Amino acid sequence: MPQYNFLCRVCKKEFSKILTLSEHEKGKIVCLHCKTKDVEQRWAAFYAVTSKKSSKVSLWKNFA
Repeated sequence: MPQYNFLCRVCKKEFSKILTLSEHEKGKIVCLHCKTKDVEQRWAAFYAVTSKKSSKVSLWKNFA
């Protein structure tokens, strides 16, 4: 399951959650610190594990 990063607009704390795609689409994310629903999703690096010897491929460089 993907891990998503969020920033709470109320308490200004960042947190991450592992969500299924359907949970993420529902959008009912609650701040882990102050329990508000006023959160925004933040960008995060993404790594894929492959069968090649390089094993990890960063897709983040495509956004730079």
